[in-house]
Amino acid sequence: MKLRHNFKNLKIWQKSVDLAVKVYEITKSFLAEEKFGITSQMRRSSVGVPSNIAEGSARNSTKAFSNCLDISLGESFELETQAIISQRAGILEEEDFETLSRDLSEVQKMIIGFQSSLESTPS
Repeated sequence: MKLRHNFKNLKIWQKSVDLAVKVYEITKSFLAEEKFGITSQMRRSSVGVPSNIAEGSARNSTKAFSNCLDISLGESFELETQAIISQRAGILEEEDFETLSRDLSEVQKMIIGFQSSLESTPS
């Protein structure tokens, strides 16, 4: 199967990997009792964002790639929800929440923009 895009060259993939690394760094300070709770959920969601972008890049149709981007966007909204819950529960520091929210918003806008450009390009 021919790759449509080299995912490692996609800025959207690079930014979402940076976001996942940031989530790992931030959640290191979470309580040990949260290891299998919100920490695990946030890490899984954050890794899902670039993983689905990479998977989509290997698809042989724009529709299939767009579907993977939909999943990636969904993962980003899951992560946003988990960050909000963590912040409101007092687990996530306000400064980390603000940073994460800003970076998440940027990645979400990039996913939506990339998806729109894919869908407007003839296959």
